[in-house]
Amino acid sequence: MLDFDLAELYGVETSQLKRAVRRNISRFDGEDFMFELTKEEISRYQIGTLNGGRGSNFKYLPFAFTELGVAMLSSVLRSETAIEINRGIMRAFVTIRQMIANNSPIKRLSTLEKNFNELK
Repeated sequence: MLDFDLAELYGVETSQLKRAVRRNISRFDGEDFMFELTKEEISRYQIGTLNGGRGSNFKYLPFAFTELGVAMLSSVLRSETAIEINRGIMRAFVTIRQMIANNSPIKRLSTLEKNFNELK
């Protein structure tokens, strides 16, 4: 997703989002979190004339965020929406960890796979 779309989703200004990312750039290290679009990629969105509306004309090259980057944004932004999303992510990780730690279907599948390999 592009930075201006995420800014709207998280309830912040695009400039605030970019500033938060730049201040925490080590959290977004690697292209598996985010990358900056090139002028060539931007030209696909702009067809010769200026378009009206937010995000239609780019003064600065936008950031494109991956799924990991979208999740990481929730930890560096200070809007209520970002805080709620971050809480949800933390709860999901804890739930998944608890499922794996307990005698869950994942553990049973692992045992079945081991037994199958032994029979093979």
